[in-house]
Amino acid sequence: DLIIAAGARFDDRITGNVSEFAPYAKIIHLDIDPTVISKSVRVDIPIVGDAKNILSQLIPLIEKKRKREAWHARIKEWKDKYPLKYQRGGDLKPQYVVEKIDEVTKGEAIIATEVGQNQMWAAQFYQYTKPRTFISSGGLGTMGYGFPASIGAQIGCPDKVVFDIAGDGSFQMNIQELATAVNYKIPVKIAILNNGYLGMVRQWQEFFSHHRYSQVDIEKGPDFVKVAMAYGAEGIRVDKTEEVEPALKKALDIPGPVIIDFRVSREENVYPMVPAGVALTQMIEGLA
Repeated sequence: DLIIAAGARFDDRITGNVSEFAPYAKIIHLDIDPTVISKSVRVDIPIVGDAKNILSQLIPLIEKKRKREAWHARIKEWKDKYPLKYQRGGDLKPQYVVEKIDEVTKGEAIIATEVGQNQMWAAQFYQYTKPRTFISSGGLGTMGYGFPASIGAQIGCPDKVVFDIAGDGSFQMNIQELATAVNYKIPVKIAILNNGYLGMVRQWQEFFSHHRYSQVDIEKGPDFVKVAMAYGAEGIRVDKTEEVEPALKKALDIPGPVIIDFRVSREENVYPMVPAGVALTQMIEGLA
């Protein structure tokens, strides 16, 4: 019915086909830059200004209408009817790894991510309950973002557990920052969902190039455990589902930075997925 967008740019990953985006909704778009408003989608109520100041005025108006029990019940019904799923059993699944990180940390960790499938699984399968605990490059999609971001989060919140949930491709973009983490004894934990691919690009090539993979296979990459040791950090390799929880607990008991190299199923896909140029209603949903 209503979309309130604060500082959003309505990129194609959000809208799908712009002409079919939220056709029945009213849109309130607030941004400090007037040139951004109505740049991509039609806006019913434009507001130019600082998001903090504007939202501080909007929130009291929303708080007056607190009776939303029926709406929350409906949302729960949808979540129960259409849960996020993945095929369990067989090779180690990346989704399972993220679920176990959530379980072992009791949902209290700060999670930074790299960019790609790892980013989406981290968003989907970790249960976030507090603000500013999911740190991710959601707009520009900068590979290599997560590890430096996790270092910054750990320095800013020294009493919190901080994980970088990474892909084996993205992590190598800033792997040299292990030196920083070791030198300054920053106890960030790096969970690499290692599938030997640039996974998101491979997934697109699977769907839209008929499995004709090009420039995505990185299976012959480095031994991350040995890389960790070379920098003076700790490294743990995990190949099996039953090894995940013990490895996570071991990593949390180590006072310094730790790389956990999870050797996950190579061609696991992220769902839902919106193909280029189509409406959100035409997303690929994966498992039935």
